[in-house]
Amino acid sequence: MRSEQVVSVQGDAELIARAGHLFESARTEFVCAARDLRTWSQPEAMCAIRDRVHAAASTGFTCRKLLSPVALADEQARAHLREVQRHGTHVRISGSPLPHETIVIDQRVMILAGRATPAGREYTVTTARTLVDGVHSLFRAVWDSAVELDAYLRDDIPHLDADGRMILQALASGATDESAARRLGVSLRTYRRRVADLMIKLEADSRFQAGKRAAELGLPA
Repeated sequence: MRSEQVVSVQGDAELIARAGHLFESARTEFVCAARDLRTWSQPEAMCAIRDRVHAAASTGFTCRKLLSPVALADEQARAHLREVQRHGTHVRISGSPLPHETIVIDQRVMILAGRATPAGREYTVTTARTLVDGVHSLFRAVWDSAVELDAYLRDDIPHLDADGRMILQALASGATDESAARRLGVSLRTYRRRVADLMIKLEADSRFQAGKRAAELGLPA
């Protein structure tokens, strides 16, 4: 792109065709602010920056992702963010409203995503110094007030009452539903309903996942 240029492209395919090389050109910093993880329908751009982060992890390259709490809506998303964090990306969660996607590369080029439409999203790509510096400054201000991913997840621990802890203990012990219900002094139907409620609270799709999630959160059985 020429200096101080602003261009608009329609859809992910055109973005990759006309600006995909920008992701691979990152040398010092890649920052991204987004409401959730549902960003690009085509993975080429993210694969390029992921490979760049892995290759440059020891050479001073910095990658930051700033997300809203909705990005942690399910365990798969949380696992993904833990994984990218292990590979060197800094992840923070912001309570402030965030745009669809805003990316700044090396503080020299910026990509802004519009709303999804049937024809695809419209993206604005610019190297205009005033625009890039202004958005980068806003990003840093929100980033500085955001919470590290691990700290946010520690604070986002569901409260379990005495019954919930007893059910968690019963699940951990491997007791049958009938045996656990008798131990708790409730009917089998009530016990199973409480197990279902516990799974919802722990955002788990199975009893095994509920136990795993409880262990990750450090919840006492």
